[in-house]
Amino acid sequence: MREHSDAVVIGAGIVGLATARALATRHRLAVTVLEAESGIARHQTGHNSGVIHSGLYYRPGSAKAALCAAGREALYRYCDERGIPHERCGKVVVATTPAEVARLDALAERGRANGLGGIRRLSPEEIREREPHVAGLAGLLVPETGIVDFTAVCRAFAADLEAAGGRIVLGARCRALRVGPSEIVAETPAGAFRGAVVVNCAGLQSDRVARLAGERPAVRIVPFRGDYYLLRPERRELVRHLVYPVPDPQLPFLGVHFTRRVDGAVEAGPNAVLAWKREGYGRASFSLRDTAATLAFPGLWRLAGGYLKTGWEEYRRAWSRRLFVRSLQRLVPAIGEADVVRGGCGVRAQALDRSGRLLDDFHLVTGARALHVLNAPSPAATASLAIGEQVAAEVVTRFGLEEAGTG
Repeated sequence: MREHSDAVVIGAGIVGLATARALATRHRLAVTVLEAESGIARHQTGHNSGVIHSGLYYRPGSAKAALCAAGREALYRYCDERGIPHERCGKVVVATTPAEVARLDALAERGRANGLGGIRRLSPEEIREREPHVAGLAGLLVPETGIVDFTAVCRAFAADLEAAGGRIVLGARCRALRVGPSEIVAETPAGAFRGAVVVNCAGLQSDRVARLAGERPAVRIVPFRGDYYLLRPERRELVRHLVYPVPDPQLPFLGVHFTRRVDGAVEAGPNAVLAWKREGYGRASFSLRDTAATLAFPGLWRLAGGYLKTGWEEYRRAWSRRLFVRSLQRLVPAIGEADVVRGGCGVRAQALDRSGRLLDDFHLVTGARALHVLNAPSPAATASLAIGEQVAAEVVTRFGLEEAGTG
């Protein structure tokens, strides 16, 4: 059995690493991070679009809104200090119908309530000045939005952790948690790891890890896959920065959009379909265990009842380049099927309760010697520094850990 740590963090995605970093650097605790894969940031963090979110869409007063505002600016400072390539490039939200134009004002007011001072309305001519190939009746310029490689951010977090004496153990998928009176032990293929407390940041597997610790969470992780296309290099001039549609308030996702990455590539997407494997990054990925768990959860069927038509359209678009491109043409009419190639995809860990409600905010559950992060939706990567600080402070306070180690 390995030596004792003050905190054992399960999961080396961006939330887990940010939390471990805060525990080690700010609170000076001995921290071990257990990662199931052979490298860090292999799941949600490594498959996202690399957007530093502004906080435009979030309900004022919500944890998401507050953490995004604090985390966004902290992330920009951190990238500057560490020399991580990034760009505060801004985005344009484009209205293509009169109904969407009517929603722009409310969207702008929400953004201003969340501290976005640079928002301004764009006329069709001003949209074309910034994005010559984008067609819209009106738009919003949101200059606080940016782009970064979040895997590079994770590498910097890991270096900070290790410089503070922490460690990351790869190939250490948690198979069991044994809770004792003074410690909790995580059993993994790489050995057993003892800690005063476990912090569960396992993302797509977080509800299962919580059950290993004896919890019976009221939510289930339901995976949603998002597919992307890439603009061919010779057609990247179609989009200069980031271009988003006005979101439909009746739907839980933002809709397909265009994102320029820090490497110069331009992504288009994602769609949003139910995934049949929690860690499956292809349209044909399938896990009998994951599928059975999803279909057996009554909350899924209650959710599906309200989105049958939308879900069917998303599945059709997932398998049809023609339909996918048609949705992109609402924003960029000049784009054609020959202009795109299939890109990657990501799987979103979405917490769903038994009533069929998609949890929209961060959700933490405290157990015996464990804190479980059971929902960390977007903007978790953007807000990771703020989230890590908050979760670390919660762990130290709730479990009575002392700075410089608990012995």
